[in-house]
Amino acid sequence: MSQPLRQLALGEARPPSSDQPTNAKLALGWVVVGLCVVSALALTPFWAPLLLAAWGAIIARPLYGALAKRIHRRKGAAALVTVLLVVAFLTPVLVTLLSLSGAAIDLGHRLLESKSGGEALRSLAEGGDTSTLDFRKLDTQQLVQLLQRHGASAWGVAKSLFGAATVLVVGLVVFVAAFYTLLLHGPRLHEWLLIHSPLSRPNFHRFSSAFEEVGRGLLLGVGLTALLQGLVATVGYVVCGVPQPLVLGLVTVFASLIPSVGSGLVWAPVTVGLFVAGRTGTAVLLLVVGCVVSVVDNLARPLLAKLGQLRMHGLLLFMAMLGGIAVFGAGGLLLGPLVVRLAVEGLVMLREASPTTFPRA
Repeated sequence: MSQPLRQLALGEARPPSSDQPTNAKLALGWVVVGLCVVSALALTPFWAPLLLAAWGAIIARPLYGALAKRIHRRKGAAALVTVLLVVAFLTPVLVTLLSLSGAAIDLGHRLLESKSGGEALRSLAEGGDTSTLDFRKLDTQQLVQLLQRHGASAWGVAKSLFGAATVLVVGLVVFVAAFYTLLLHGPRLHEWLLIHSPLSRPNFHRFSSAFEEVGRGLLLGVGLTALLQGLVATVGYVVCGVPQPLVLGLVTVFASLIPSVGSGLVWAPVTVGLFVAGRTGTAVLLLVVGCVVSVVDNLARPLLAKLGQLRMHGLLLFMAMLGGIAVFGAGGLLLGPLVVRLAVEGLVMLREASPTTFPRA
């Protein structure tokens, strides 16, 4: 008897188990899952710019395709669309936000320091003391006292602003680089994910369609409607002579995301404040403007929804945004609705794949 057979008969050696390939595959799967989780955690600080870049590239792809055919250069067309995006959108948004930051902080301080609701409403309508400190009238001793009293807090604020500015700059660089790359190589990346994904092709296509749906719905359907309401409201604030109309217009944009009440959370208190301040005629005019803003919402939302229809109830979308911010930070404003929409799509596919396990009611 040969040595291998003798070892097998004595129990000293065993034939290769058929479970070994399965165990190896299972181990590889767990390793890949772990690596994917760690990679997702590493990319967490850049979720928002990456999502915006992906959705922006999807929306801008028709323009990119037309330019690429016209100039016969794919890289040149992608670079041109990226430059147009930065010049036409990012630069005005950044300039507006930076110019309004001081006014927004001042308005917040005045509202917090109000001793009553009537005083807060009156401050919205009349503004506050906008006088500034004249450093030319300060002597050396007064400057030293000023630094002793406010130096520590000023340094803390400066460090916070520097940190926020650094995060903003890095986010912008990531967004622009990712937008250009995805605009140029997006279809190739989609095909690579389709080939290497453990999902079946139909399920992968449904998830990717839901991903595009959320992007178009948030940026075109929800975002453009909010911007349009904020623009109309800002014009009304300027015409009515309301203090800091641009700040209130920006707040109106965010308030319009709230279902049912929406922009009324801003223009209604301002209107009441004008009545309290005795500016009855202006208050009536702003009330008319508020009604126009509501009409714009009712007219624009269905039209823009055709460009980016998001199959989520308004209340669910709002809760997903708030919950996303609470869990993921500012990027959760985008990540929250995306996760909820993908989860809903996954549940639908799961029930369709197992009708006996998950019977319909």
